[in-house]
Amino acid sequence: MLVDNGVIGDSRVQKAARSAADAGWDVVLLGRAPAGQPQSWRLGAAEVRLVPMPEPLARRRHEFRRAWLRHPLAYPPSGIAAHRTQAVKAWRADLTVRRAALTVAARESGVGRPGGLPWAALRAEEKLSGLTRKWVGFRNRQLTRARKGRKLDGPWDRAYTLFWRRLRGDGAWRRLEPGLWDYELAYGPVVDELAPDLIHANDFRMLGVGARAKVRAAAKGRRIALLWDAHEYLPGVQPWRDNARWLPGNVAHEREYVPYADATMTVSGGLADLLRTEHGLAERPAVVLNAPAVDELPADAAEPAPDIRARCGLGPDTPLLVYSGVAAAKRGLGVMVEALPRLPGAHVALVVNKPDSAYVRGLVTRAGELDAADRLHVLPYVPHHQVVRYLSGAQVGVIPIQHWPNHEIALITKFFEYSHARLPLVVSDVRTMAETVRETGQGEVFRAEDVADFVRAVTAVLADPQRYRAAYDRPGLLAGWTWEAQARVLDEVYARLLPGAPPRPASPSPAPVRPAQVEVGA
Repeated sequence: MLVDNGVIGDSRVQKAARSAADAGWDVVLLGRAPAGQPQSWRLGAAEVRLVPMPEPLARRRHEFRRAWLRHPLAYPPSGIAAHRTQAVKAWRADLTVRRAALTVAARESGVGRPGGLPWAALRAEEKLSGLTRKWVGFRNRQLTRARKGRKLDGPWDRAYTLFWRRLRGDGAWRRLEPGLWDYELAYGPVVDELAPDLIHANDFRMLGVGARAKVRAAAKGRRIALLWDAHEYLPGVQPWRDNARWLPGNVAHEREYVPYADATMTVSGGLADLLRTEHGLAERPAVVLNAPAVDELPADAAEPAPDIRARCGLGPDTPLLVYSGVAAAKRGLGVMVEALPRLPGAHVALVVNKPDSAYVRGLVTRAGELDAADRLHVLPYVPHHQVVRYLSGAQVGVIPIQHWPNHEIALITKFFEYSHARLPLVVSDVRTMAETVRETGQGEVFRAEDVADFVRAVTAVLADPQRYRAAYDRPGLLAGWTWEAQARVLDEVYARLLPGAPPRPASPSPAPVRPAQVEVGA
C-alpha cells in the first residue's frame, strides 16, 4: 500500500491498511518520512514503513540561477544568504559580549566608563557591523523578491506548458512536473524489494509509482495487480503549487498511468462516475466512503475524554456550533464568524489542524472587529478515537465549504463524524452533501458564502434540534456509514484482483447490518 504522506493524520489510509491486515492480507504500508530518516511501526497487524525522499527535482532550474537583470544585487540562490545572515548575527553577539567585558573592566578599575583605544576600536567595529547587517538584509530582500517574482505562471510558462503538451501529450509531465520522479526514486526500489502481489496506490502521485513497479515486475515474469484509490478529482483540484505547470503536469501523469490499473476505487459515487467518464474505465470504480471505524465511536462513557464545552468554558445550554477540519479559505469558515452578530448568544468552536495559522488568526481578528471575540473558540484536534464523542458536545455541526469541483462530488470525513455524533447539520449547497442532507432530513442547507442564508439555517436547527437528530434513528443509516461496512468492499476488491490467493484466516466481525438506501454522491 502506497501513500505520498507520513501516514499519521491520513485516517483513510490507516483504516484501509489496518482493516486489510485484520482480514488476513499481509500488508506493508509505505509512506514518506517527514524528517528524512526511515521509520517503522505496527498499525494493528499491518507494518508501516516511512522512506526518506529527497526532492532535488522538485526545484526548477531557474531556482538555481541568479536574477541578474531583475535583481543584480541579490545573493545567489546557493544558501550563502542564510550563511551571511547568521555570520553577521554571530559577529554582533560577539561585539555585545566584548562591550560588556570592557564595561565590567572599567568599573572594576575605578574608571567608571570604558575608553581608550580598545573602546574606540569596538565602537568602530559596531558601526561597521551595523552597516554590514543592513547590506546583508538588503541583499536578502532582493533574493526573496527574485524568488517570488518567478512563479512559473507568466505568458512564457503557459506557452512552455502548451508546447510540451502538444509535443508529448500525457508524457509532458516529465517536463512540467519532474518532481514526480523524486517519488519514484524513493519508493520504487523499496516496492521492487518487497515484490508484492498487489499494490494499493493511494491518489495520483502513487499511481505512477505503482504502475512502473508493475511494468518492471512483468518484465521479470511476475504479475502485480494494481489498485488505484482515487481520493479526489484531480482536474478539479486547486493547484497545490503556485505555477501554471503543476495541474496539467499531474493530470497528464495520472492519465498516462490509469490504463495500468486493474481496478479503481474512490470515495463517492459521484466521483466514481466522473472517473469512469474521464478515463473511459471499463467498470464503475468501487466506492469506499471516508467513514469512521466502530472503534472510533463512543463506546465506554466512563473512558476519560476531552469535553468541548469545558474547553470553551460553556454550560450545557449555550448554543454551540462546531466546525472540525482543515482551516482554509475555501472551507468557508468566514461565514460562521460573520454570522455571530446575527446569532445572539450562540458560540462557534473551530476544531482545526493549525490553530495558530495566519488564516485562523485573521478569523479571530475579524471576530474582535464584530465585538464577538468572546464567542469564537479556536481548539486543536483531539485523538481520532475521541473525535465523535468530543464533537457530540456541540449542538450543530457546520460544513460551510465553498463551490469547488471536488467539494461537489463527495461527503467529507467530518460529515460522517458529525453524523455519528448525532449532530444536526448545517451544510452549504455543494451538490452531494446538500442532496444527502435533504434526503435524510438530518439538517439544513444554505447557499455557500451567503451569511443571511446561513443565519436562517442555523436558526431553524436551533429552534428544533430534536427534529433533525431523529433522522439518525432511521434503521441502517449510521450502520452503513461505518468503516466496517466499507472494509467489506475493500476486501472484495482485493479478493477479486487476487483470485489465486491462499485462504485467509477468518477475522471476527460484527453481524452485517443492512444499510439504509441512501446513494452517496450519485
